[in-house]
Amino acid sequence: MGIILRCLLYLLLPSLVFPAISQERKGFWDHKLIKRFVSADKDTTRSAGFVVLPALGYAQETGLEFGLAGVYNFYANKADTNIRTSNVTFIGTFTTQRQTNLKLESDIWTTGNRYHYISELRFRNFPFNFYGLGNETAAQDEDVVLMQLVRVRLEGERELTPHYYAGVNIAYEHYRFSDKESGGIFESSEPYGQQGGYHFALGISQLYDTRNRNTYTTKGYYARAKYAYSPGFGGGTNFRGSLFDVDLRTFVPLTAALTLGLNAHYKTSFGSRVPFYVYRELGGDMMMRGYYNGRYRDRSLLAAQSELRYRFHPRLGVAAFAGTGSTYRNGLSNARFVPSFGGGMRYFFDLEHQSSIRFEYGFGEKRPGEKRQGGFYLALSEAF
Repeated sequence: MGIILRCLLYLLLPSLVFPAISQERKGFWDHKLIKRFVSADKDTTRSAGFVVLPALGYAQETGLEFGLAGVYNFYANKADTNIRTSNVTFIGTFTTQRQTNLKLESDIWTTGNRYHYISELRFRNFPFNFYGLGNETAAQDEDVVLMQLVRVRLEGERELTPHYYAGVNIAYEHYRFSDKESGGIFESSEPYGQQGGYHFALGISQLYDTRNRNTYTTKGYYARAKYAYSPGFGGGTNFRGSLFDVDLRTFVPLTAALTLGLNAHYKTSFGSRVPFYVYRELGGDMMMRGYYNGRYRDRSLLAAQSELRYRFHPRLGVAAFAGTGSTYRNGLSNARFVPSFGGGMRYFFDLEHQSSIRFEYGFGEKRPGEKRQGGFYLALSEAF
């Protein structure tokens, strides 16, 4: 939470130091910048919105970590009153141990919402915690693994009939791994693809989308299925097989301020060469909050969550969520569904685009002999 509070201070500081930007003297609360982030009045100019958050943290394996995260919201055509919000998101962090995490993502909607484009460019030279494979890994087996990742992802969809889209996608990923210290579970278990590898994947997608908006949704349905195939260029342990993802969402307005959201994910990877780095991971800040991303990983993932959102002020809201999920292989009979629950606050920094910052805490399961799993999240958008 300190990160966000510092960010808001940085945003408000110019108005404190220079309260008279224009020739006409203005009161503090009448300042344009203050109104931009505090006023309950919506901007009628349909202008773009931008927010930047400073990132600061420390961990033994990375040292001091610092950087910025930001999102830019806009309309590709301001004259189109039905067009959806497009956005560009950037994350850049660095550590005193010369580690880097850079990500640039975009989600673009064209006039009439006829075309939908998604892209991701990512470079990550950063460690992660590896606990082994399967859905019963132990915290005591935590092993720090060094990873280098390069990812390029491009997706495009076209509306064929009202609310129905079809498209294509292409992705390139290149991984390299090494165990930070010898003798850990990553070295001893020797997961397939332990040294890393690369793959090209080409696929198709189908989307049915009736949401009233794509940022803070209060009504409508969303169903997206995506399939991609990698031919396994280069041989070795490079991925040769298929990836299949399904994302289902529905939103029910209970009152003008209260919304019930339901979300389900099914993800699977299969083929003749399936390295561990394309396995599906449980956890993170979007689905199965409360679990470290990758605490449980396997070839398939099935998870579902519900979220009750109450927006008691144009700028503020609260939410509570609960869900369950499992990674598994060789059929659902091998799944072990674990709980996820928690809640938090919402601050809407952009009323025109209904964009929010999430402050929330998620709880996971408590395994015998371990502390209850959990985590605090700061995020620049809703979970779904």
